[in-house]
Amino acid sequence: MRRFGRTLVTAALAVTVVGGTAGWASGDSQTAVTGPPPGTAAWRADMASGRPLPDPATAAPHEVAAFFAGLDDAARRALVRSHPLVVGNLDGAPLPLRYEANRIAAAATGEARYAPLAAPDRRILAFDPRGRGQVAEVFGDLEHAVHVSVIVPGSDNDATVYDARRGPHTGPAGMARSLRGATGGATAAVAWIGYTTPVGVGLDAADGRLARAGAVRLARFTAGLDAVGAPDPVLFCHSYGSVVCGLAARHTDATDVVAFGSPGMRAATAAALRTGARVWAARGPSDWIADVPNVEFAGIGHGADPTSAAFGARRVPAADVQGHTGYFAPGTQSLTAFAAIAKGELR
Repeated sequence: MRRFGRTLVTAALAVTVVGGTAGWASGDSQTAVTGPPPGTAAWRADMASGRPLPDPATAAPHEVAAFFAGLDDAARRALVRSHPLVVGNLDGAPLPLRYEANRIAAAATGEARYAPLAAPDRRILAFDPRGRGQVAEVFGDLEHAVHVSVIVPGSDNDATVYDARRGPHTGPAGMARSLRGATGGATAAVAWIGYTTPVGVGLDAADGRLARAGAVRLARFTAGLDAVGAPDPVLFCHSYGSVVCGLAARHTDATDVVAFGSPGMRAATAAALRTGARVWAARGPSDWIADVPNVEFAGIGHGADPTSAAFGARRVPAADVQGHTGYFAPGTQSLTAFAAIAKGELR
């Protein structure tokens, strides 16, 4: 009975502490944005060159890619103009069409906070304004890249704050830019906020509900990269994002999964992730995530510490990392190792 009581206390502490990049603010319960993008009903009712359009809810990314390959340029661009929110979020659609569609969609919202996403020099790979909004941006040339990395962030990330001021080399975009710079431009990096993240610290951050929904979307996103001929990606998974990656790993073709600042990956060991990817883990000495109990009780908490010897992940050096978000700071051991992993040089 005493042991059971300690477990309850530990689980309660996990609810209080587990969070994301913002730290210690209280959190509100979020409704996960799932399913096909806005405008799907009109898309389903349309045709191109006398052919029905692939259903965004059921067509696999490779089917989507095959469909677009059978259209001429005029038909493709007509779909972009008529259905920008669908084309811009349709995994398997050609990358230039998605970039163009998302420029149109971001501009069409009429919201000042989304206006920068419509700039012609940006490669916005996904944009969904529902809820708090979701966005993915490419840094580098994804069409011709030899190496691809995807940054999967944790709590308090969404389209509404994506372009907000942050500390250097933090946030999904800052991490992606820093990683690409550290590789000397040898990799394309994607900042992926493709799921509904928790807000602050609360039950959402300690529970796996949003991570499960995010894992489905991450798996489909990586299948979309494969469908357009991109290399198998490296997933860099921060904080609650590592929970998403832990649940998605077995369903992706990632070569490597890197968890950093992680509260757990909902698996007892790296082997339990059931992925062929190499699994890596890093935690800096001053990262407050170390105070999060590595437990799972009644669905609360995310399980074993990925940096523990028992978990079995490859360790990434992080002795000079500051805080919870300093893993991509220039000159750190972690960024040097991340760059080598991204280029396939560290195995």
